[in-house]
Amino acid sequence: MTPHGGPSLSIVFPCYNDAGTIGSLLAAADLVAHEFTEDHEIIVVDDGSQDSSRELLTRLQRIYPRLVVILHDGNKGYGAALRSGFARAKKDLVFYTDGDGQYDVFELRKLFPVLQEGVDWINGYKILRNDPFYRKLVGILYLRLMRLLFNFHTRDVDCDFRLMRRRVFDHIALKHDSGVICLELVKKFELAGYRSVDFPVHHYHRTYGRSQFFNFRRLLRVGYDIGRLWWELIVERNTPIGVAYPEEGRSRHLT
Repeated sequence: MTPHGGPSLSIVFPCYNDAGTIGSLLAAADLVAHEFTEDHEIIVVDDGSQDSSRELLTRLQRIYPRLVVILHDGNKGYGAALRSGFARAKKDLVFYTDGDGQYDVFELRKLFPVLQEGVDWINGYKILRNDPFYRKLVGILYLRLMRLLFNFHTRDVDCDFRLMRRRVFDHIALKHDSGVICLELVKKFELAGYRSVDFPVHHYHRTYGRSQFFNFRRLLRVGYDIGRLWWELIVERNTPIGVAYPEEGRSRHLT
């Protein structure tokens, strides 16, 4: 697409202690966005980083005028960072991925042609998960259990590489501050009738920092939030207001 041919675009990065990766991701995102549209913004939500992320982002704002930095007062959680970014995003399309560099921002180029009429959002799925064995095993078990509990159709609920039309948030209220927000987002999009395409993307080894997921307190929080979400959506059936589709949204897979 030419720079004049695409709709406007918001790119959102949650950031927590990602000083070693967020700068290169931001540069790549700005380059890809310029190829697609002249109207874009890059939103980085720093969720209380304790490394040099905040100082780096302050310097980068002088280089990238379209960079918006949101600073959380303390570590509020992955979901809280995403919700802040989505609330600030004002463009026609919203893309997000993590600030730790485990996904290639340049693969966003492949998603634009897939977002045709009738497609509301594109969900990436990992071609091959490049993580330690125990994380792969936990990921498989988590995906199977969540599919059993929530009966979602999306191929990979745990892949944080998504391109969405901004209007999909018109009928969706995201509530969770933990990583459960990914499950919440996918299931609520499906319940609202929004239609998706699953698209393969590469997943890479973490080169900087470490995962914040595997600690006892965080696992307890995630388990509690999963229970709350299951009660809300499955037991109480508090579903979002649907869009004008005759049936619940379905996913299509691209290989």
